[in-house]
Amino acid sequence: MKRASLASLALLLGSALGHPQSATAPDSARWFAYDRKQPLDIQEKATYDRYGVRVIDLTCASPRQGRVTAFLVVPRGKGPFAAILFGHWGGGNRTEFLPEAELYAQVGAISLLMDYRWTRPTPWRRSVPNMDKPELDREIYSQAVVDLRRGFDLLLDRPDVDPKRVAYVGHSYGAQWGAILSAVDRGMKTTVLVGGTPTLADVLLHDSPDVEEFVKTRRAQVEKYIEVNKSLDAVNFIPRGAPIPLLFQFARFEQYFSREAMDRYIQAASEPKWIKWYDTGHDLNDVRTLLDRAEWLEKQIGLKALGPVLEKQLQGTPP
Repeated sequence: MKRASLASLALLLGSALGHPQSATAPDSARWFAYDRKQPLDIQEKATYDRYGVRVIDLTCASPRQGRVTAFLVVPRGKGPFAAILFGHWGGGNRTEFLPEAELYAQVGAISLLMDYRWTRPTPWRRSVPNMDKPELDREIYSQAVVDLRRGFDLLLDRPDVDPKRVAYVGHSYGAQWGAILSAVDRGMKTTVLVGGTPTLADVLLHDSPDVEEFVKTRRAQVEKYIEVNKSLDAVNFIPRGAPIPLLFQFARFEQYFSREAMDRYIQAASEPKWIKWYDTGHDLNDVRTLLDRAEWLEKQIGLKALGPVLEKQLQGTPP
């Protein structure tokens, strides 16, 4: 595998209105405030059925700018269902967790999978990173969190969603947003943080040839970018997640930040927290990560066991 460019490394992390907020520093909480009274203006583009569940391709209005592209995955029946909001990694899009969401729909969960602004189509797209415009990126990153908060609104406004059984699952960039959401929003019963890191500096100053070469030639620019965006670092928020239970999933062969950074992140996190390690890289594509998440969500938000569904699919049997 080729080493990631600085752009892809930055994408990994990106780094008070609405639901009730916990105590967060005013200079950071203000980045995530929005008016919950604004209409969602949901527009469905297309639907398809697979394994007996319905996937709805939709857009909704962002409280900040433009429209959010998303998938809503809905089980059979009338509910009330558990609900899961997913946050994808920085270099991915809403499709990252779609197969997993389809599995969860078969065991009783509605899922919402939202694109961040840099993965949306024109005219709603705004690319990152802009290393010479760190303030602009801070706005784009904070919009990702606000749009996810709006995702909780979309789910909780549905009559077929049980508001006491809502979870958030985020990978990499999505894990950073999960740390923030757990502190500034109280919409979830539990949070799953997959491949997360405490600070943007842990990525941009990580000991790798690509980063070292870039920093050597543009040190002042990189330091300014980190300084401007450090208010969004996950480590600022993860101590404030209590009493929300946190599940951390980490890679033993993580290539974008150090074991020391992950340990520091774990140490900073509020209780209750559980930590799992896997023999994989940053993509965390070990099937055990999926099974552990499913088992965790079974306990936390009352999903049915995923094992029988997986067995049927492996045998080619319709659900």
